[in-house]
Amino acid sequence: MHIPDLLARIAAEVADEVGKGSAADYIPALARVDTGRFGMAVAELDGTVHGTGDWRQRFSVQSVSKVFTLALVLAQPGGDRVWDRVGREPSGDPFNSLVQLEHEDGIPRNPFINSGALVVTDELTARGGDVTEELLSFLRKESSSPGITVDAEVAASEAAHADRNRALAYFMASYGNMRAAVPDVLAQYVRQCSIAMNCAELALSGLFLARHGIRNDGTRLLERSQAKRVNAVMLTCGTYDAAGQFAYRVGLPGKSGVSGAILAVVPGRCTVCVWSPGLDARGNSVAGVAALDRFTTLTGWSVF
Repeated sequence: MHIPDLLARIAAEVADEVGKGSAADYIPALARVDTGRFGMAVAELDGTVHGTGDWRQRFSVQSVSKVFTLALVLAQPGGDRVWDRVGREPSGDPFNSLVQLEHEDGIPRNPFINSGALVVTDELTARGGDVTEELLSFLRKESSSPGITVDAEVAASEAAHADRNRALAYFMASYGNMRAAVPDVLAQYVRQCSIAMNCAELALSGLFLARHGIRNDGTRLLERSQAKRVNAVMLTCGTYDAAGQFAYRVGLPGKSGVSGAILAVVPGRCTVCVWSPGLDARGNSVAGVAALDRFTTLTGWSVF
């Protein structure tokens, strides 16, 4: 199927879903975003990108950043040891829940809920250097977009309303599961979530997962088995406590963020990024999930 025509068809078919749901009101800078926006992009393995709607409009990536920080940890020597500090199971609880941490001795269920992502960021922070700058360098190279940067307004807004993340981090520290200073980890975490990108840039940046670990320049970031495992955790844990429903409807590894972005991977074929800020009760884009549902239904491209 001709991808530009496919994207135009999907945009038309999900038009009634755009604007449904609510923006993430607990971060004031996100609460002001127009929920009527919709963009979608597909990046093929050779770097060709197709898009529709607001696919060139930048937004803060929020939790989609967690895919990339996890990959950066795993790419380092001994990176697989991060799995001693964070699990690989669906949470079944909201992404910022404290409940499971107490029952499971400060070990987060997976790297894509907030507590797990804080551990991943801590792993990078404890090794020295500026985590956000390392992440920005990676994203700029993979997307061929040197202008990608942190949205300072979103970062300030998020930092001012980070009490729950602060509580998660200190709670894990009480169990010995934080290595760097908590304020340093939180500062890095807030900045990486506030990186502004568009659908095309995110789709291009995620292609290493569709290429089984190979970067844009042909070098290997992850071993094939590591890329497989990141995709597996995205499928089972990437959309918070709605991962089962997302797998049922879409059938692809995916990672969502409360800005309304979702990055999905079709291994061996392409990546897809959708952005629409109206969220459902679980924190996932209403129109984004619907668009990915139509994408896999029309193409037959899923992992099942």
